[in-house]
This record gives sequence, structure tokens and C-alpha cells, in this order.
Amino acid sequence: MTRGRIGARALRDQLGDWRGDAPAYESLSDRVRLLLLDGRISSGIRLPAERELAEALGLSRTTVAAAYRSLREAGFASSLQGSGTTTQLPHSRPGAPAVGGTLIGFTHASLPATKLLSTVLDDELLDDYRGHFDTIGYDGVGQPGLRQAIADWYGRRGVPTDPEQIVVTTGSQNAIALAAKALVSRGDRVWAESPSYPNAYDALRDAGARLITTPVTVEDGWDMAALEAAFQRSAPTAAYVIPDFQNPTGRSMSVRDRERFLEAAAGAGTVVIADEVTSEMDIDRHAVLPSLGALADAHGAEVVLIGSASKQIWGGLRIGWLRATPQLARRIAAERGSTDLAVPVFEQLVVERLLPRSAEIVEERREQLRAGREAARAAIAELLPDWAFPARLEGGLAAWVNLGAPVSSQLALAAHARGLLVAAGPRFGVDGAFERNLRIPIAADPEDLRRGLEVIAELWPAVNRFARPDFESYAGTVA
Repeated sequence: MTRGRIGARALRDQLGDWRGDAPAYESLSDRVRLLLLDGRISSGIRLPAERELAEALGLSRTTVAAAYRSLREAGFASSLQGSGTTTQLPHSRPGAPAVGGTLIGFTHASLPATKLLSTVLDDELLDDYRGHFDTIGYDGVGQPGLRQAIADWYGRRGVPTDPEQIVVTTGSQNAIALAAKALVSRGDRVWAESPSYPNAYDALRDAGARLITTPVTVEDGWDMAALEAAFQRSAPTAAYVIPDFQNPTGRSMSVRDRERFLEAAAGAGTVVIADEVTSEMDIDRHAVLPSLGALADAHGAEVVLIGSASKQIWGGLRIGWLRATPQLARRIAAERGSTDLAVPVFEQLVVERLLPRSAEIVEERREQLRAGREAARAAIAELLPDWAFPARLEGGLAAWVNLGAPVSSQLALAAHARGLLVAAGPRFGVDGAFERNLRIPIAADPEDLRRGLEVIAELWPAVNRFARPDFESYAGTVA
């Protein structure tokens, strides 16, 4: 894909196995709509010419033209003579009733604000904020007080840190993007898990990475033999990993697997980008596992740690950070001006006051996530008994559920028509896999979880009826 346009072959790969029992043009139109709703294709992207896509998919040009017309009529595309067909998201969805009159979103695994947030919004905070009015209000690394608070937070987790190793960012996604930009050149191989956090895939690709992946599964965790072989064979420039409560599988790396991972990275000269955003989303793991940053030196590995206040404190606080060597931190700070100049001061002051109370917040989150996990488990057992809820889900923000049939995309599209936003399983892969899976956010309100799953249960018989037997061996769909 080039900026502003997607080629016929790239779109074919994104579509995966899109054919269903509906007429071909409807199935094609539906799958493109889902790619847009999932974010796998952006709004404003020019689609391939009708003839090019027809040749790539083995269809008639008439079929592709009908699919494009269907997209335009539904508000998901527009056309100008001589400019082709461009994707868009409709401003409204007339005729698509929301669940119970209210839109429910299963696409974001996030919690509401911690109850401690309001306790720091006082006159003292405002006075501190006013004290910054005579400054220019931004810098490339973050407020000194917050950087010290983050360094102290790492120290409590067994990773001694100096504030000069910290760069404060506008959320963890910005941190991942900055790290990728600093470490990756166009065409470099970069290793990542599969499935994984889709926005990380996007950031790595935007930096020019050629992604190579090995599996992580709900049942077995990381395939370490495949991972080690991939590092030896490809010597990736960087590696992106979520070692604790992995998104979306919920798995955590054992200590031995962490050591093997770092040994493989060090042997290949690979810099590790370790996403620790969910590291403290513990429900009942009953084990304190070391940060990759705490193990790195012993194995000769370089590790960049990614953190965020947005999951632990509140998504409305767009504060993230990265921990790197002082040299890399300075390089990132010097280069970030092309993307953003700084982070809002007020939000930094808020997080500075709350990070020392992270233990209290962790306990609050533990109870919220336990309630969500049990609500989802009970609702699925009752309403969707053929689905497989993870037997071992000790923390994290979501459950990676196996549907037993490769219909995740069809289900997501049907749910959208009912006002329920669901990210299809392939959103978390790189090659159209994971049609058998759906990510259910246990961070959602238990009542919303129940209501959303009731809608899915109503849709399930009709969606499952059209699962084709030949899909049963579809490579990569079981996770």
C-alpha cells in the first residue's frame, strides 16, 4: 500500500477468504466495509481500479463495479470522475439501531477513570499548573517531576532507572511509533507476535518495517522454538513483544521464556520494544514476573520499555512514555519534532501525582477486571456454549475467545448493523488469519458485556449457519 492508495494485490491479501453465500458483489462489498470499520483500511484510501481488482480476484469487472456501487450507496465510498473510488466512513448509519438505544463498543479494551483521579484535581494542582504559565509550555522529553515519578515507578518494579532515560509521550501508541521511527529503516525486518496489538503493527509498518511473525496462543503461549529460529534466520532489526497479559491472548511469558527471548534477541543484534502497558492488569496470576528491562543486562540485550497511564489511570489522560538508553532517549527527543513537540503540561502534573499511588489503583483495577471476566465467562457459557472462553485468563483487558467456526468477520459486520462495535479476529493478525477468534473486552462494564453478548447470541445462529466446511482447515485461524 502506498500513501493514499491500496493496490489490487494488497487489497486481495487484506480481504482474506471473503466469499460467502450472498452474491459475490455483496460479499465483496461487505468485507471492504468490515476492513474500514476495523481500521485495517483507512478512510480516504483510493481503491484499485475496477479492472485491476477484478483480475486480482478472478471476478468480472461488472461484479467489482457492483461492489463499489454498493459501498457508495451505503456511504462507505465516494467516486469522482477521473479520480476513482475512495473509501470513507459514513457520518451516520440510518436504520442501524443501537443496542437498547445506546451504542456499545467492544473494540476498545479500556477501563473508566480510577476513583483516585478526582482526589488530585485540587487547588494545589491548579497552583502548580499556573506556575508553568511563564514557560513556553513544551519540551521534547517531559516534565522533570513526571520523569522522576516514572523512574521511581520502574525502580519499584526492579528496573533501576534514571530520569534521563525517560521520554514522555502522548500515549503508548505515540511511544511505539517514536521507538519504531528511531530504530527501523525502510525494508528492515521486524519481528512481532501473532496475534498482537494491531496499532503496533501499523506503527512498525509506517516506519518501513517488513514484519515477520511467530505465534502466541491462549493454550501454549509463545512458540519459543519458532521464535528462536526466526531470529537466527532473519536477524530482525527490532522486535515488538507484550510479555505480560498479552493483547489479545492474555498470556504472560514465563521467566524462562523471557530469558530465551532476550538471548535470541541479543544473539541476532535485535533491539526489543517491550510493551508493558498491561503489565499491572493482574487479576489472579499469583506470580511476580520480572520486567524484560530487569533481565536485559544479564543477557546482553537492549530493551526499550513502553508504558502508559492511559490504561491504569484513565484513557482520557493521553500520557505514555518510553524507557531507553540515555543515548537513544536523547535521539528520540531530538527527532520527535516531525510528529509532535511535547505533551500537555496539565496531564503530566496529574499523572505525576497518581503514579506513586499505583498500588492502590492496581487493587481497584483487579476487582473491576475480575467482575468483567466473570460476567463474560458466565454470559458466554449460558448464551454461546459452543464458544471456548480461555480456561486460563489471569489478567489483562480482554479475552481471546475461540468461536469454533471461521466467521469472525461476518459476525462483526452483523453486530455493527445492530449498533454493537466488535473488532473481528483478523484485525489482530497480519495475513487475514484468526477468523475463528473474537476479542471480548473484560474491561467493559459487566452490564454492557451482558447486553452485547446477548445481541451476538441472537445473531450467532444465522452467522454460524453459513460457515463453510472447507474453512475448517484454514491455516492460522486457531489461536
